Amino acid sequence: MSVKPIQAAVTVPHGGSQQITATRNPATPNGITLIGRFLAVSAIAGVVAAAAAYLSTLAAVPVWAMFMGWVAYFTRGHSARDGLVNYLCLALGLLIGFAAAAALAVLGPVLAAFTLPIVVFSVGVLVVSLRALPALSNIPSYFLGVISVFAAHAAPTLEAFAELCAASALGASAAWFVSAVQAKAARRA
Repeated sequence: MSVKPIQAAVTVPHGGSQQITATRNPATPNGITLIGRFLAVSAIAGVVAAAAAYLSTLAAVPVWAMFMGWVAYFTRGHSARDGLVNYLCLALGLLIGFAAAAALAVLGPVLAAFTLPIVVFSVGVLVVSLRALPALSNIPSYFLGVISVFAAHAAPTLEAFAELCAASALGASAAWFVSAVQAKAARRA
């Protein structure tokens, strides 16, 4: 049996092009090719991301905040345990961000132009120092939480904290689901 290659030219940034050749391997289980698996993994992520974005709008939480949770899930490890730790670091980062927002409001009238640099310095020292906690030493997730507070322009209230926690929890859950489904699909292929 002769295997005919499928060829496609792909344009890459900066005017170059790259030749991709794929063949259907009759020995591949279920007839799934490498490109087929690649596209399946991408499609799984796209479908789940779209569903999570839709659920975010139904829940009236910011879609961008949902994606912060998604990104946080993948910052360190891909297991459910790692994802939970990553989410906890993001949630703690939200608390730090709200504390920073409160400090800005209180110290602003007193320290004027020096308020922001002093608060940012304090947050930076605190977050980077958290690397000393072995189980919770995920600096990027802490900063994702802090960034989320400032991106939301949220007042430091329990309601705002709950909203950002819910949105990022939805994103982290969606990322876990994508990771689990993709792993199952990879095992089947």
